Amino acid sequence: MLSVLKSALAHPLTRGLDLDDPRTTELRRSIIQQKPFLKKLYQEWYGAIVAMISDGEGAVLELGSGAGFLNETVPDLITSDVFRVPGLSLVLDGRALPFKEASLRAIVMTEVLHHIPDPERFLRDAARCVEPGGTIVMVEPWVTPWSRFVWGPLHHEPFVPDSSEWTIPPSGPLTGANGALPWILFERDRERFEERLPEWEIASVVLDMPVAYLVSGGVSMRSLMPGWAYQACRWFERGLGPCMGLIGTFATIVLKRREPV
Repeated sequence: MLSVLKSALAHPLTRGLDLDDPRTTELRRSIIQQKPFLKKLYQEWYGAIVAMISDGEGAVLELGSGAGFLNETVPDLITSDVFRVPGLSLVLDGRALPFKEASLRAIVMTEVLHHIPDPERFLRDAARCVEPGGTIVMVEPWVTPWSRFVWGPLHHEPFVPDSSEWTIPPSGPLTGANGALPWILFERDRERFEERLPEWEIASVVLDMPVAYLVSGGVSMRSLMPGWAYQACRWFERGLGPCMGLIGTFATIVLKRREPV
């Protein structure tokens, strides 16, 4: 039944496409622009990210920029992705960042960390590149009782909260994923994270979006709501704030680069 529902709701422009083909990322960029409800959601995410970017002299790097438009909000943003798509500053691997020590004041990303095959390696190299007091700001899927249903049966990406590993099995750059990985790193294995990556302080984790992303359809499904309904949907969700630990599907996560001892 779920497979029939997912097939019926699949966005006609992305049905059957190879997720690891750069042309799919280009197409997804246009889909976000054409879906008013989803575009408003991204604009809100971007506003939250910008508010958390640390002050400083260094540059701001975005990972996984291909389908997004954060560069319209952040002046001089260094945009990047794992493959070449139009409009990028760099093609790079997040596990080996091509930047000098302490040359960045922030690294930002939207739904990217859970695709990085070895996030610990990324975070170690990011600690080299981000200046003391700088930040990593990300919006990522999260694990709650409600999100286990949303991200498990209803979503196309792997979602494995009981994985004992911090790594992702080898696969394509976008098909390789574990949507539960941010929760594993920053919640379930928090003590292990703090022991192995003491350069980073988990400054904040804010849960949200129990309904809005689901009804937006994301980039692969049809939207279930018109753009004009976005603010009403968000007003409803904000009223559920005390329950967010049970029903949130995304988290805005801020890591702060500690000062050297």
